[in-house]
Amino acid sequence: MHIPWRTSLDVFAQILRRHGVDQDSVTDVEAAWCALAEFLQLDIDGVDPTPDSDADGFIIQWGRRSWSDNRLILTFTRQLAIADVVDHDDPYWQRDLWQLDLEMAFDDKADLLGLDSLDVHDTGFRFPPIGPLRAAALADTWAETHRHVPVRAAWIAIPASSGLSFECAC
Repeated sequence: MHIPWRTSLDVFAQILRRHGVDQDSVTDVEAAWCALAEFLQLDIDGVDPTPDSDADGFIIQWGRRSWSDNRLILTFTRQLAIADVVDHDDPYWQRDLWQLDLEMAFDDKADLLGLDSLDVHDTGFRFPPIGPLRAAALADTWAETHRHVPVRAAWIAIPASSGLSFECAC
């Protein structure tokens, strides 16, 4: 299934609801992850078709962020390099990078406090092609996040708040 890039937020919100997740009040992080895994297998029209393979990828991030009232967060992100936004004839042309984020914020609790002091704060961007290679990368990413006790604790905690956004990260 191909979806227009501008409808990505709406499509992901629909998939979240189908998994029983309300984007504005996530109560099941694992269900949100399953929705993300489904969404990451959809082809997005408008993504830069350049052969370099970093036009469509994902990352999981965690820690404490000032823009979340300094709360602990766990964020699921899909990043898209959009080709049809700007004039390619412009000598300074660069692809627009858009990020669709599901950010979940947590209150400070004993089992989550180490989330902001780990040596790593994300999984690194992954850009495998849609299909079996992306499914394998998702499984590896899930396993990687669960190696960190505080991230694993966030995965089973109920977020205090959550939100879905889709913005240019240029």
